[in-house]
Amino acid sequence: MKQENKKQKIRIPLDVISLLALLVLTFALLSAYPEKRDPVTAVFASYLLEMMLILPAVMVIMGLFSVFVSDKAVVKHLGHSSGMRGFFTALFFGSLPTGPLYVAFPMASAMLSKGARISNIVVFLSAWACIKMPQELVELQFLGLEFMVARLILTIIFVGLMGIIIEWVMDRATEKVSG
Repeated sequence: MKQENKKQKIRIPLDVISLLALLVLTFALLSAYPEKRDPVTAVFASYLLEMMLILPAVMVIMGLFSVFVSDKAVVKHLGHSSGMRGFFTALFFGSLPTGPLYVAFPMASAMLSKGARISNIVVFLSAWACIKMPQELVELQFLGLEFMVARLILTIIFVGLMGIIIEWVMDRATEKVSG
């Protein structure tokens, strides 16, 4: 318990130091390339506004998820014993939304803390990033059925492999840390 508190005390200053280093680097680059100030400022303002509009809704969804979805349900459908059902559940829920990927991170964190399997979280995040139902329809319209199906199948296969590999690496790292 004392080690966890000590790690948290160390983590916060590293986050602040990283943020400060990033700000210093940004100002240095903008000073070196003054012609890039306007596009950088415009993009920054656009993303900041987007995040200010989206994140409150995400926090509400996270609150509802924390209250109404039990740990037992997450473990049952996305936990270690969920098997292929967990894979397809994560794939389904990851492919439904059309929002930016940073919205999925708090959801993935909440699912992980409720007992979801790491590989299913990787599948959820990867599906959110590269398998979206509206995107599939656009691919079908402009690139054809053959391309859409081939890309979808390959993406699903590699997303699954990536989830398994990342979970294996995380398990090995956890074993090394714990002894």
